[in-house]
Amino acid sequence: MCDWNKENIVNPLTRMDYPDPDVIRVEDTYYMVSTTMHFMPGCEILRSYDLKQWEHISYVYDYLDGTPGQRLEGEAQIYGKGMWAASLRFHKGTYYVIFVANDTHTTYLYRAEDIRGPWRKSTIQGFYHDCSLLFDDDDRIYLAYGNTEIHIQELKADLSGPKEDGLHRIAVVDVQRPCLGYEGTHFYKIGGKYYLFFIHSLKERWRRVEACFVADSIEGEFTGKDVLNDDRGYCDQGVAQGGIVDTPDGRWYGILFQDSGAVGRIPVLVPVHFEGDYPVFGIDGKVPVEFETPKERPGYSYTPLAGSDDFRQNADNCGLAEDAKRLYGCFGLKSCWQFNHEPDLSLTCQDTEKGTWRVTTDKLCDNVTQAKNTLTQRMTYPGCSAQVTVDGSLLKCGDYAGICALQGCYGMIGLTKEADGYYLVMRGKAPEDVSLQAKGGTDYHGQEYGRVFLGTRANVRLKIDIDFTNMKDEAHFYYHTGEGWTLLGNTHKLAFKLDHFTGCRFGLFVYATKETGGSGVFGDFRYEPA
Repeated sequence: MCDWNKENIVNPLTRMDYPDPDVIRVEDTYYMVSTTMHFMPGCEILRSYDLKQWEHISYVYDYLDGTPGQRLEGEAQIYGKGMWAASLRFHKGTYYVIFVANDTHTTYLYRAEDIRGPWRKSTIQGFYHDCSLLFDDDDRIYLAYGNTEIHIQELKADLSGPKEDGLHRIAVVDVQRPCLGYEGTHFYKIGGKYYLFFIHSLKERWRRVEACFVADSIEGEFTGKDVLNDDRGYCDQGVAQGGIVDTPDGRWYGILFQDSGAVGRIPVLVPVHFEGDYPVFGIDGKVPVEFETPKERPGYSYTPLAGSDDFRQNADNCGLAEDAKRLYGCFGLKSCWQFNHEPDLSLTCQDTEKGTWRVTTDKLCDNVTQAKNTLTQRMTYPGCSAQVTVDGSLLKCGDYAGICALQGCYGMIGLTKEADGYYLVMRGKAPEDVSLQAKGGTDYHGQEYGRVFLGTRANVRLKIDIDFTNMKDEAHFYYHTGEGWTLLGNTHKLAFKLDHFTGCRFGLFVYATKETGGSGVFGDFRYEPA
């Protein structure tokens, strides 16, 4: 049975797509970093005081390398690539973030003395898949990384690359898993012993499982086993991959993630204790429904990770100079927003007096996945809806402007302008199946499922309703007639796949199919979790 609709339970954390979590504690504060792939600003870090409630604290970078793919130039894109599986550490007063980007095949290192930044960028010679950073007691520095073969590589003191004549070894090998061998490494030294945590799949079928290996020394033999094989009763989706962290009073927890269908991969909090030198996850091999967690900070109110926006405030006029970067960290917009790929801000404009967001086109494309400057927010389990007012009076013939459910299997509702007036259309790309594997080819043109003639009417309110319950993963698209909401098009099936490799998001988009220079204007965006 698939059931998350229980009261007074901790999990799932955030109820949003925050995959590949790594977590640390600095004094009484916890920080979690997550994969953001092709969304920018990127490499988001969250903050918590109780491991249950989380809020945005920082983006590590606004732009990465500005490649044609990162900028969505022409048909170039970096879907399913970008930054993956960052390692977050704090050592001698400095925060470190290391990750690889699978489009540039580069390992990036960012450093800052304040978790809010500014972050200083450099690179590390070599490519270290799903790497994890360890500062050892003798000032030696290591990365553990790999897939199937897990390597440990000693780094130079400045972390610029492998140390000459330094340690490089294979620590663990997993060659008998047809679906997935060990990866997603997290590397720790606890009580004088070295710990490697990974995920892999069951031998007989795909299911995510957490494993741990332990050694007495960095060069010693690592021995271990699976430490968690549980789906929390949710659709046979395993809970695995992530970091562990201790509390000030010495308790331990893991923050792993769970594949959850089209909404994405959602963090899960798991109690951990040690029996001898070995970690034990959960209770009797399961993630308990209720368990003791750190106390909440009295009177503290967390900033939501998603929300409405009337576009009347930004970093310049929010009146909160000390906290403006945290609250308005998306190029001056609210931090809950991210752009799909690198934005060109010269083509966008926020009018805080009118409460509008305008996007102008500068390229031709035939579908929403190639639309530049699409503004996105994560969706929420078990369901959510978003609505927005779209003004198409500045569109050119062949333009589309509206709101979408952004994935490879996208669905959208929007205005389009043609020679005889405005039309409202619902389009989508139906999944060939709902399995994880990417569908063949790169054709995202999609299909039109509904069309309504609006004549000269260029202003319309649009809405998307989403149902993720039990991996139902359905979207419905509506427009407001002035008297109520009317459904347009089909019930659209969403699916989490390797082509985009991210959870579905709401997106505000504009794109041109015939000529550039047209604009779409958005106002009064409202976000409602179920």
